[in-house]
Amino acid sequence: MSQILPSLLIAPALSVVGLFFLLPLGFSIAGAFAGRDGPTLVHFDTAYSLYRTDLLFTLVIIGTSTVLIGLGAVAIGGYLTLGRNQTAVRLLGAMYRWPLFIPFIVAAQAMRGFIGQNGLMNTTLITLGLIPPAWAQSFLDWRGIIITFVWKQLPFAALLVAGAMAALDRSGIEAAQNLGAGRLRILVRIVLPQVARTLSVALILSFVTMMSVLSVPLMISGQSPTMLTVAMAWRITALGDYGTANALGFVACLASGLVAWTWLRRSVREKAR
Repeated sequence: MSQILPSLLIAPALSVVGLFFLLPLGFSIAGAFAGRDGPTLVHFDTAYSLYRTDLLFTLVIIGTSTVLIGLGAVAIGGYLTLGRNQTAVRLLGAMYRWPLFIPFIVAAQAMRGFIGQNGLMNTTLITLGLIPPAWAQSFLDWRGIIITFVWKQLPFAALLVAGAMAALDRSGIEAAQNLGAGRLRILVRIVLPQVARTLSVALILSFVTMMSVLSVPLMISGQSPTMLTVAMAWRITALGDYGTANALGFVACLASGLVAWTWLRRSVREKAR
């Protein structure tokens, strides 16, 4: 009974993962290689010929967003750990989590009303006299996608990083402060190396999450090139071409898998040392 109980406890979770994730993934991979006369690469050829620019655009957008999320998470976690103004620390600690509870589709709609040419941001700047009306411009393009991704995903990464920083032994930090080290130097040389693994996990999860988002690029930017999720949705809804859509999905999964594999390989090497 003691050996069966653990299996029974994890069975529901494994069933959900298998039914809603692994099974659709298997069908998608099979559909990417399926042809009328057997296995084929024609869907990948179509995907490459039509959407190679979109693939590059997707990787640049997600990569840039991931870097900015990492920098923001370190900055927020660092100030929560090393900040001296307790009022500002409490205020930041209460505010930075808010976007965590907002769905991507709501975040995209909110950003449309904020960073559009006649949105709240430009209207406020014009009202305050900071910019003339002629300078107002729309950010509903690749810049808006990055802004939305960073704003939405930053609280998740910051929550993990700030938690890891708060759990550190503060004796090393206090010793460095007593020796006259500045907060930036303490953050970079002492705190950051100890939370690097947590930061890596947060960035990998953010990368994978952003790779799967459809609502943000669809609602923020209607321009071309676009992200792979929009291309996949268009192939299915407009053309009924599940083969090419599955090929694009396989490429997206492969990119996410390579990022995760790189981190796992690095972790294994660190443990071996």
